[in-house]
Amino acid sequence: MRSALRRQFGGRSNFALYESPQNLGVPGGRVAASTLGHGQIIVALDNDAEFENTWIVTNTLRRFRQAPDLAAIGYRIMAADGVRPDLTSWGYPKAMLPRFRERFDTTTFVGAGHAIRRAAWTAAGGYDAGLFFAWEEYDFCLNAIALNWRIAYDGTLGIIHKVSPEARISWSGQRMEFFVRNRLLIGRKWGETRLAQAPRVLGYMLRAMRAGCLRGAWQGVKSGIGPAAPRKRHMPQTMRHYIMCNETHRRGSWLARCRLELFGRITP
Repeated sequence: MRSALRRQFGGRSNFALYESPQNLGVPGGRVAASTLGHGQIIVALDNDAEFENTWIVTNTLRRFRQAPDLAAIGYRIMAADGVRPDLTSWGYPKAMLPRFRERFDTTTFVGAGHAIRRAAWTAAGGYDAGLFFAWEEYDFCLNAIALNWRIAYDGTLGIIHKVSPEARISWSGQRMEFFVRNRLLIGRKWGETRLAQAPRVLGYMLRAMRAGCLRGAWQGVKSGIGPAAPRKRHMPQTMRHYIMCNETHRRGSWLARCRLELFGRITP
C-alpha cells in the first residue's frame, strides 16, 4: 500500500506522505496526522471510503461557517452500492436510523467519515491516544460538549464505505476487550461508579457471549474497572441536558435497549 502511494503521488507538490515506525493505534494515528496540518477543519475518511460527490468538503465548510458552535460533523455512511446505509458504521441510537438522510444533533460521530473544527479539537484536547482503539470519538465529543460545543450528524453529506475485507476488523477477543475497557474508562472519567456501571458490564458480557468472545470482554471489564482510576471530570448541567436530549431519550427504555442492542443483529 505505501509503495503504491509513493509511486502514484510521490512527485506531486500538493501531496505529503508520512509514515510511523510503530502502530500508534487509531486515536494516536489520527492525533499525529492532525498535528501535521493547520487547516481550520479536519476532514477524515477510512482508507476504504470515498466521498459521494466532489462537493462534500465544500459543503462541509459551509455547514461549519453557518454554525459557529458546531465542533464536529458525522457524515452519512453508505454501503458500497451507494443506496443503503452501512449498518456496520451506524453509531447512533437505532431509533434514529430512519432519519439517516437528515440532520440531527448527537453526542458522537463515526470515524469512518467525519469533520472536526480545529478550534474545538484543540480546546477539547483531541483524542486520547491511550484508548488505542474504539470509543475515541465519543470521548472527544464528551469533552467538547462539556465546553458547550455541539456535535451533529449530517445525512446530506455522504461517503461510500466499500469495506475492504483486509480493512474490516471483525469482532474478536482483542476488539471486544478494547470496546469494553474504553467505554468503562470513559464512564469513570465522568464520575460513574462501579455500581452504576454494573448494568453496562452485564450487557457487554451478554453481547460478548453471543459474539463468541467472552474472554476478551472479561479482560476489558478487569482493565476498565481496575484500581487505576482516570482523572475525573466535571459534568456541567448543560452537558447533562444535552446528553439526555440527544442520546438517552433516543435510546428508549431499558427494555427497548435490550431488544435492539443486546438481542438485535450483531454487526462486524
